[in-house]
Amino acid sequence: MSYVEVPGAQVPIRMWADPASVEDVAMRQLQNVATLPWIKGLAVMPDVHFGKGATVGSVIAMQGAVCPAAVGVDIGCGMSAVKTSLTANDLPGDLSRLRSRIEAVIPVGRGMHDDPVEPGRFHGMATAGWDDFWARFDGVAEAVRFREERAVKQMGTLGSGNHFVEFCLDEAGSVWLMLHSGSRNIGKELADHHIGVAQGLPHNQGLVDRDLAVFVADTPQMAAYRNDLYWAQEYAKHNRAIMMALFKDVIRKEFKKAKPTFEQEISCHHNYVSEERYDGMDLLVTRKGAIRAGSGDFGIIPGSMGTGSYIVKGLGNDASFNSASHGAGRRMSRNAAKRRFSAQDLAEQTQGVECRKDSGVVDEIPAAYKPIEQVMDQQRDLVQVVAKLKQVVCVKG
Repeated sequence: MSYVEVPGAQVPIRMWADPASVEDVAMRQLQNVATLPWIKGLAVMPDVHFGKGATVGSVIAMQGAVCPAAVGVDIGCGMSAVKTSLTANDLPGDLSRLRSRIEAVIPVGRGMHDDPVEPGRFHGMATAGWDDFWARFDGVAEAVRFREERAVKQMGTLGSGNHFVEFCLDEAGSVWLMLHSGSRNIGKELADHHIGVAQGLPHNQGLVDRDLAVFVADTPQMAAYRNDLYWAQEYAKHNRAIMMALFKDVIRKEFKKAKPTFEQEISCHHNYVSEERYDGMDLLVTRKGAIRAGSGDFGIIPGSMGTGSYIVKGLGNDASFNSASHGAGRRMSRNAAKRRFSAQDLAEQTQGVECRKDSGVVDEIPAAYKPIEQVMDQQRDLVQVVAKLKQVVCVKG
């Protein structure tokens, strides 16, 4: 489908979703964002749903301003995937051992490594700039610097919520490795700090929603936020790269006889800010639950833990600010899913997937998400499908 345009106070709201299907609270958030004086465009992805301040599934283009709550607290959250030389014929009948091995090397939840994971231990992994990256931590907000040890030890860890590591098959039977994570606790600490700073600034006192507080250009607060934002986005990218290297090590050991090789990794943020130019204007584009889908850009759009995911290539649609959805998108809250579904429901909906099937992950049950096929159908003018994947092992955060 092409987009539907809904009137907004400052800019029209371009929607790749049926406006009638968007929850009222989410539609109010979109209208609120469209009131911001700095906004130059707002694109809404088909996985749109209620978030903090701004909806998940929003692409917000502003001139000379950025809203830290619209970026979200998991700065740089995103996906990585890689195709391997393995095929379905290489897999054992029982995949429980593989899941256990993955869980043993990649800490989940609030877990961290006992010692920092050095990239130099992985064959072929680039280490240039690693020391400089960590040296720049001295320049982030003083309020969070005491978290440095934790940040170092959480590099290469999954986190919780909807973060996951998956072992997948495409429709041709090839094995893919895929994972979803972000900037861990340090990203949240930085986000919370700057959201608090923004909410106290005088120019934000008359906003319709205090969670839409912005930093404006040519101010020390904006400079400080952008410094920390870009560092956290880089942390998230490194975090996924380390996890993928750990994942590959597991695969090499578990499939030693097959001597697996790996193609080039695909990696994309879906909670981040980028400097881009549209209609002759230099804009700060915030993608909150959206990926960049410029012409030829590879991206990853996951469904739920029981459905599958898509590897895509962007079509470069300027109307969406070269963006696409970041996943299926929730259709009910975590608490609502826990009230409605049981561990037995989860087991039924994840048949054929080696994964946790207990009450601790019922909030991630497939029925809590929108149908991924519908989401993909609504953005046919944003991306083309390169591969469809189905998970056979899923490790949840």
